[in-house]
Amino acid sequence: MEPMNIKVTGRRITVTDSLRDYAIEKIGNSMKVLDDYSIEAEVILRIEKSHVVPCICEVTLRPKGHVIRVEERDTDMYAAIDIAAAKVVRQLRKYKTRVIDHRMRETLKGAEGTPVEPTDFDKLMEELSDDEIVRVKEVEYSPMTEEEALIQIDLLGHDFFVYTDRDSNDVQVVYRRSNGGYGMLKPKE
Repeated sequence: MEPMNIKVTGRRITVTDSLRDYAIEKIGNSMKVLDDYSIEAEVILRIEKSHVVPCICEVTLRPKGHVIRVEERDTDMYAAIDIAAAKVVRQLRKYKTRVIDHRMRETLKGAEGTPVEPTDFDKLMEELSDDEIVRVKEVEYSPMTEEEALIQIDLLGHDFFVYTDRDSNDVQVVYRRSNGGYGMLKPKE
């Protein structure tokens, strides 16, 4: 088996060899859930000095057409990595049961034609903070079903997800409701 590709970078922190090795070991062990050594992971360690919990570990994985993103904070960077690694395991298990197992069931059902590969969303929506746009990302809306959009919002851990509906070709938004469940915004006919 080839080694996993895990890239560790720092923002406002010097990433020592021991910190880099620790992050690679922890995130690498978490990624073993899938038994897929071709998945790439990007780990960003950063410090926000003005925050009460300054140490942040962001992990982004891109397994076959999906994006899984985890961000965890702690007062200690090693603890933030531990928490993020545990969350990566949970997210990859969700991915495995919802996406991979779903594909296997569809294939076994003998669905018409070949199963449709999920859309690769490696760009996120713009983020707003204090009425100021602090980051802009371009997003490609590829057609998918409502179920696939719900899987993506779960895998990304975001409060909303924008996609193009496969049947109507309309841009739609699914969002996580504060009192539980999901909502959907779609154009008025």
